[in-house]
Amino acid sequence: MKKIICMTLFISFMFDMISMDAVAENEFDISAPSAFLMDFDTGKILYEKNADEKRALASVTKIMTLLITMEEIYNGNLKYDDIVTGSEYAKGFGGSTIFLDAGEKMSVRDIIKGIAVASGNDASVAIAEHISGSESVFVSRMNEKAKALGMTGTNFVNCNGLDADGHYSTARDIAIMSRELMKYDDIFEFTGIWMDSLRNGEFTLSNTNKLIRFYDGATGLKTGSTNNAMFCISATAKRGNMHLIAVIMGAETSKQRQADASELLNYGFNNFTLEYVVDNDSKVKEIPVSKGKKHKVGVYPREDISYICEKNSENNIDIIVNVPKKNKAPVTKGDKAGTLKIIINDEEYKEIDLIYEESIGKITFSDLGKKFIRNWIC
Repeated sequence: MKKIICMTLFISFMFDMISMDAVAENEFDISAPSAFLMDFDTGKILYEKNADEKRALASVTKIMTLLITMEEIYNGNLKYDDIVTGSEYAKGFGGSTIFLDAGEKMSVRDIIKGIAVASGNDASVAIAEHISGSESVFVSRMNEKAKALGMTGTNFVNCNGLDADGHYSTARDIAIMSRELMKYDDIFEFTGIWMDSLRNGEFTLSNTNKLIRFYDGATGLKTGSTNNAMFCISATAKRGNMHLIAVIMGAETSKQRQADASELLNYGFNNFTLEYVVDNDSKVKEIPVSKGKKHKVGVYPREDISYICEKNSENNIDIIVNVPKKNKAPVTKGDKAGTLKIIINDEEYKEIDLIYEESIGKITFSDLGKKFIRNWIC
């Protein structure tokens, strides 16, 4: 038998009036043909314009190249200090480059820096060859990852974003892969660099993303420009507890790309706020345990739940806890104990597991005997 507890919270998120430089919704305009704004924590869409229009994306492609690279590192298949050797094939790429020579050896860390900061086409191919043996095999993996992420409007032909038939994405898909890359915290050590160098200071790097220097809270992520793509960017910025992803595709100039991305981010920060509804460090309740060495066990949410909403809005939040009325020992720390459901403004928002705070073993005859003796002596 399950015991259901419903806790209703009426939360009114009231804040100071939006500052004068905030963008009023009826005046809000992005000149680029495609744009998208997403909150990182919740994945909520805050703005979109022609978000599913397929377009060339230039070096914004490298977000996927970096994503697969970070996956390899986090999975233990690649280390930052591993050495990548440049090939004749990688050396042959023009455009943005770190001038990687054939046979030249460079650490994975410096290769990532060359991609994230200088947008090196040669560095992108070099890491692709190092991971997968060839760029073509690596590109197949890029497409597999795109499919797994639900990027239905994307197809990759290369790993660096140079113009090619059949190489395209959408503003929505770029936000999706940007959000996935952002889950690897290390990436911001690279995308947040303004100026740096390679080869013991001999080669200077300057970030192609000028927002890193000029936009308050900018954290990354990747720019791109080619004849077909024009000027694109996936720009990320964090202020307070809110981390936003702004995507611009097809801007006419670099200056317009930067202005549009800034305006999108300003719109997000000025008009929305992120609130934590459930904290995974907070005990929800204690529930009884029968035939255990302890009589009660605490349950906690498996994860935090946050919610993004417009400033000055009122939101009715219901928290429904569903746990067994009785639990029979043994129970194991971290195992599922029940569920917690969040309903916001009468719509189901999210359901997560509740987990046991600790392990409680089944009481034995020996335990009962010891308990009897202790009680008798006392």
